[in-house]
Amino acid sequence: MPLTSHRHIHRPEPSVALIRGFYARPTTEVARDLLGQVVEHRSNGGVLRAVIVETEAYLGHQDPASHSHRGPTPRSRVMFGPPGVAYVYFIYGMHHCLNAVTEPEGVGAAVLIRAVKPLAGAAAETTVERPLLGPGLVCRGLGIDLGMNGWDLTDSPLRVLAASRALEDKILVGPRVGISSARALPLRYRLS
Repeated sequence: MPLTSHRHIHRPEPSVALIRGFYARPTTEVARDLLGQVVEHRSNGGVLRAVIVETEAYLGHQDPASHSHRGPTPRSRVMFGPPGVAYVYFIYGMHHCLNAVTEPEGVGAAVLIRAVKPLAGAAAETTVERPLLGPGLVCRGLGIDLGMNGWDLTDSPLRVLAASRALEDKILVGPRVGISSARALPLRYRLS
């Protein structure tokens, strides 16, 4: 299925974290609205920031591609917690993946952060240096690992900041990639 275009959204300045209510909405809305926002990781090594440019929605127990499809497990229980926390998992024995938990507590839905790009105009020590295209590269480039599973994205060293500029790019919608179940669903969002 080809990617299709949707309108873009205006956002506030990237200085404050998105509030929990941002995440406590339908997963597809959050997946679209995360585009253009800024993911930030503060550590002893400094601050890394990047603009989110691609996401995928995972809709909970009714979505056979979601880790929450069979209900809470030791791996997926974070997905059933409060919205606005990080669900980080390890895949293929080599990659970490970052998700933002969405919808009300108990639903088990999340948005995968698939790709980020450098923050335009930011000092080199506060931004990634190149695009990170793929969820494993996002986590590697931003220093995200399993120890951050369950961190509060509204108030921790790993946050998503609100961005004020209007998106100049269109939002494209298409099928998810890298999965075998329900992959034809139009649940992948990216900036053109």
